[in-house]
Amino acid sequence: MNVTLYQPDIAQNLGAVMRLCACFGIPLGAIEPFGFPLTTKALRRTAMDYGAPEDLMRHPNWHEFLKQKSGRVVLFTTKGATNLTQFKFEPSDNLLFGRESAGVPDSVHADVDARVIIPLSPEARSFNLATSVAIGLFESLRQTGRLPQ
Repeated sequence: MNVTLYQPDIAQNLGAVMRLCACFGIPLGAIEPFGFPLTTKALRRTAMDYGAPEDLMRHPNWHEFLKQKSGRVVLFTTKGATNLTQFKFEPSDNLLFGRESAGVPDSVHADVDARVIIPLSPEARSFNLATSVAIGLFESLRQTGRLPQ
């Protein structure tokens, strides 16, 4: 299992997700371009000593990511998808999260194997990216019996 961010916009969110993935022992990738310069300084405050830019699996674009991945691509989205509580994760899943400002384009929606939505209050639009990754990753690890003991 791994986590991949699609063209992240905010360095602090990437740093927080780097720390989260490090704490769970899960590889993290990101699909370029980024909405910020990828530097240690940009990530230091949130990633702390849990990650550095060189620890990130970088994919130059969506098509290169698809060539390199194995297992299903499970997109977390706010658009018509299976509820997180009803989705069955597999240990080899690639958990994909869209950019903070725009999610992912329709072409990415068309290429994924599954789409999952995290339920939230009808008045709310979405969670913060790092929060969404935490919720989705925890549930996928719980279901597959891979939570650290």
